[in-house]
Amino acid sequence: MLPEGWKEIFLGNILDFKNGLNADKAAYGHGCKFVNVMDVINNTIIKHENIIGKVNTTAKNIDLFKLKYGDILFNRTSETKEEIALSSAYMDHSLAVYGGFVIRGRPKNSNINTDFSLYFFQSPSFRNQAIKSAQGVVRANIGQDSLSRILLPLPPLPEQKKIAAILSTWDRAIEGTEKLLANSQQQKKALMQQLLTGKKRLPGFTGEWKKTNIGNIAKEISIRNKNRKNYPVISCTKTKGFVDSLSFFNKKVYSDDLSGYKIISRNQIGFPSNHVEEGSIGLQNLHDDAIVSPIYTVFSMEENADPLFVFAVLKTDHYRQIFAAATNSSVDRRGSLRWSAFSQIKINLPSLPEQQAIAAVLTTADEEITTIESDLLRLRQEKKALMQQLLTGKRRVKVD
Repeated sequence: MLPEGWKEIFLGNILDFKNGLNADKAAYGHGCKFVNVMDVINNTIIKHENIIGKVNTTAKNIDLFKLKYGDILFNRTSETKEEIALSSAYMDHSLAVYGGFVIRGRPKNSNINTDFSLYFFQSPSFRNQAIKSAQGVVRANIGQDSLSRILLPLPPLPEQKKIAAILSTWDRAIEGTEKLLANSQQQKKALMQQLLTGKKRLPGFTGEWKKTNIGNIAKEISIRNKNRKNYPVISCTKTKGFVDSLSFFNKKVYSDDLSGYKIISRNQIGFPSNHVEEGSIGLQNLHDDAIVSPIYTVFSMEENADPLFVFAVLKTDHYRQIFAAATNSSVDRRGSLRWSAFSQIKINLPSLPEQQAIAAVLTTADEEITTIESDLLRLRQEKKALMQQLLTGKRRVKVD
C-alpha cells in the first residue's frame, strides 16, 4: 500500500534513457572529458574535475552524448548481476560525454529532485528489480527497456527534498569519519616508518640497534593436528591478517581432513609460503590455539624479541619487497618462501624494553583506528536503515 501522497512510477515515465558513445581506440586519451563505466561504479556523484578519461570525437557526437547537470548514469554491463545498474549523478555544468557501457537517464520533467535521485537509485527496491532484470551468462547486462519498466514508489517533491536533506546529513557525517580514519591510518604509517627504523626514538631509549637473522630471534613451529582436535581454522589475508576462514569467506575453503594442518598458538606469527610476498603475514591473536593449512610457515619469538614489534616490522612495505626478492630467488620450483630462506633474512632490533614500548605505541594507534572504523560502520548501517524507511514511506518526514 502506497503512503498517502505517493505514486508508483515507471522509470521510463520520468527518465529519457540513451546509450553512450563508442569510439575507436586511438580516439581515447585526449579531447573532451569522458565518463566511463568505472567512474559510474566508483562514484555516487561525478564532477567534471574528477573525470580522468578523455575522448576525441566530432562536434555532432559531443552534441548527442554531452551530459547535463542532474543526468543519472547507470553501468549497463558487469561481471555479476549484483553490480549491474549501479548509478551516479553528473553534478556539473562543464562539458563531458559518456561511454558506450553507460546508460544515461535524463529527467523528462521536474517530478524528481536531483539531490533525491542520489538516494532513490540506491534503494533496495530499485536494486532488487535491476538485478532481476539483468541478462547474460558470462556477463550481466541491462538495457534501456528493462530500466524503463522498473516500477518504484515516488514521494511528492517537497518530501523528496526533505528526505535528501536528512540523508545528506548522514553522508556528511560518514565523509567526516572517513577523513578522520584516513588521517589516523596515515599517522600510524608515519609512526611505523619512524619508530620501526630507529629514525625516531621514544623518550628514555638510546641504546644501539643490532642487526641479526630472523632465525636468531625466532624458531619454526611445525606441530600437526594429529589428534584431530576441533580447533578453529584460520587464514591469513593481505589486509586484515588472520581471519576465521568460515566467517570471512562465508563458505568452507579448507579440507575435510584437518589432521595435517598446523597448530598456531596465540602470539605466534604465520604466513602462507606461496603468498608472503603479497603481504600475507599475520600475528595470531584470535584464539589461544587455531590451525592453518600445511602450506603455512609458523614461528614463535625467542625471549629477546617481542612478537608485536617483530610482526609490525615484517608487515611493512620494505619487508614485503624483501620477501618478494627472496621468493623470486628461491630454488623452490613452486615459488615459495620456506623457513630455511626466511630465517636468513636480516632484521634490525632495539633492546626488548624498547621493542615493547614501540609495540605499545602502535597498539594504541591500532585501537584508535578500530574505534573510528566501528563508528564508520555504525553510521553506514544507520544510514542504510534510514534509507529503507524513508524511501518506502514507512517513516514519513515533516515538510515545512
